[in-house]
Amino acid sequence: MRESSPQLAALRRRVARLAADGGVASRPAGGGLASGCAAFDAALGGGLAVGRVHEFFAADALDGTNAAAFAALLALRTPGKAPLVWLRTIDAARRTGSIHAPGIAELGGDPDRLLLVETPDPKMLLACANDAIRCAGSAAVIVESWGRFPLLDLTAGRRLALGARDAGTSLLMLRLNAAPVPSVAETRWSVAAAPSRALEADAPGAPAFDLELLRWRAGPAGMRWRLDWNHDQNCFGEAALSGAVLPLAARRAALPHGAAAA
Repeated sequence: MRESSPQLAALRRRVARLAADGGVASRPAGGGLASGCAAFDAALGGGLAVGRVHEFFAADALDGTNAAAFAALLALRTPGKAPLVWLRTIDAARRTGSIHAPGIAELGGDPDRLLLVETPDPKMLLACANDAIRCAGSAAVIVESWGRFPLLDLTAGRRLALGARDAGTSLLMLRLNAAPVPSVAETRWSVAAAPSRALEADAPGAPAFDLELLRWRAGPAGMRWRLDWNHDQNCFGEAALSGAVLPLAARRAALPHGAAAA
């Protein structure tokens, strides 16, 4: 296959080097991207299925960073040196902000595992995604887009899904400022910020997320969780006193209506 760009050729070589240094062995084998929260992972049969496409939508315009953070933390939970390949358009980077390596480290992730590629437009983003998803040895590939993505139709989605399946690499699609449309995704999620628990001396608490499973090819949708992130143990857990299943706030009720048609 011809490479989409010299940069992607170099990216393939770097992923291959990391994979040879233990990346493939450290990836989940036939299981899932597990959160570390027993109830969440059990409900999904061990976590998000590896080698599949998973979509993440921000519950509203202010939740784009939260959707990105949840997807990244989930992928970076995989042990070893398997890299996380993050593809985004320059427009998405301008709208959602730069990725802060010290912030990833503060949350317990390893920023050295993050390979970031910014593309000038959605056409190049899709081309890079098709190349990157076939690089066996990564923890996951994140594709971040902003707004409508007409090029990502069902045909393009199937091509990505086949690449993910053949390479055994999970593809996490960050669809920011976008409404759900029919797709080949295994799961579709709505992600929003949740209130965190204050620490001693009223210090800011750990990041917390409200999650709703909008669509799941392998089972029922509609399940909801509130999870917070434990950077010491590098895992998610159920937020204290939240229960496993939570109603969505009224401001987020519009998104599932769009998902129902998909």
